[in-house]
Amino acid sequence: MNKQLEQLAEKAKVNHKANKKFFAKLKKRPPKHLDALMVELHEDEFTRTDCLECANCCKTTGPLFTDKDIDRLAKLFKMKQQQFIETYLRIDEENDYVLQTVPCPFLGADNYCSVYDHRPKACREFPHTDRKKFQQISNLTLKNVAICPAAYNIVEEMKKRLPNYSS
Repeated sequence: MNKQLEQLAEKAKVNHKANKKFFAKLKKRPPKHLDALMVELHEDEFTRTDCLECANCCKTTGPLFTDKDIDRLAKLFKMKQQQFIETYLRIDEENDYVLQTVPCPFLGADNYCSVYDHRPKACREFPHTDRKKFQQISNLTLKNVAICPAAYNIVEEMKKRLPNYSS
């Protein structure tokens, strides 16, 4: 899997310029069926992709924690919110709560999440490829294709299905 992830980062780097152009066109004039297409591509990809084999998102990046996430996880650990924040989180450049360290402290050696049922919203929605108005998160998607094999495959299939945006 490590070799695949190295190749993924390289392929994402090679395709970055073309992907950026593709998303710029998509943002300007999204097709009417984009939301339905994204759900279809996402569901199709995740019949083939098992996140437990990879967990690269948990190993290399940290999610954004909302106030609700902090509250839910603090309760799980029987901590006060401030104690949870001081133990696990920091404030990033954009003034958001993120993990102090990666890999995620809740990720086990078996790639299972110890807080799975209580995980942050950002983790539940990752890689965000089935969300409505997908074209609005192109910058995030450009980052995610270098991290997540599923996101990479979805974007590549998207470009095939929307050839007018790829030229």
